[in-house]
Amino acid sequence: MLKDMSQKAIFLDVDGTLTEPGSNIPPESAIQAIVRARKEGHYVFLCTGRNYEMLRPLLQYGFDGVVASAGGYIECQGKVIYDCPMTEEQSRTAMGVLKENGVFRTVECRDGSYTDEGFKELLRNHAGEGNNSELLRWREQIESALNIRPMKEYRGQAVYKIVVISQSWEQLVEPRKALTFDFAFCIQGGDESGFINGEVVNRAFNKGKAVMRVCDYFHIPVCDSVAIGDSMNDREMIAAAGLGICMAGGSMELRRMADDTCPPVWEDGISRAFLKHHLIH
Repeated sequence: MLKDMSQKAIFLDVDGTLTEPGSNIPPESAIQAIVRARKEGHYVFLCTGRNYEMLRPLLQYGFDGVVASAGGYIECQGKVIYDCPMTEEQSRTAMGVLKENGVFRTVECRDGSYTDEGFKELLRNHAGEGNNSELLRWREQIESALNIRPMKEYRGQAVYKIVVISQSWEQLVEPRKALTFDFAFCIQGGDESGFINGEVVNRAFNKGKAVMRVCDYFHIPVCDSVAIGDSMNDREMIAAAGLGICMAGGSMELRRMADDTCPPVWEDGISRAFLKHHLIH
């Protein structure tokens, strides 16, 4: 439990928590809640799977730091306190085994992301099946909003994380065997289109470890931290924090393990959570 009047470190997931998925515009209520919480002496951080480049449009709203790439890159008040990209060998091995097994990849570097064009081509070729046309439109909107570029423009920059989309569980068997020592597979599960999506993340870090690293840097007890998220890639963050909150409509499993739930983004969830737990008055 939180100590009522103590200084808090607050960690906010982005997609599905602070903003609608793929958006860079939080609701005005969330922006005002962040401003007020900081004025009352609390620290507020973005804590997300997005890389640093994807977060730039959000920095204008005022944060004390960012946890990017699911904990692989941490910046506090302009100072980098943790930076852990894949080694060249790790990146080469991961990229290779995923490609060999037909898994579509989006590699996330600090200052850019690059995606296999084959996924959109597959959707175009099967546009009349299921909700492939809708999925193609969603994918193109996400890539445009987050400035994700085609893989042909990738020039070997250091990789922090790989987002994967597979057409079957079988395609993931060999990659998981080959990479399990160095990497965790955070699989979100299949969608209505039959695709399986997830993330390949270095075992050296996760959002939970990031919460502890930031709290240690600011000399704030972890029991005085608050984390708000919505999906299973937030589970370590929710578990590590003194108070873990899941957005209503988020992952059922995450809601079960969280200490509390709050309304969704479009119902002023962040602001209402801050008020309920006395982070603002």
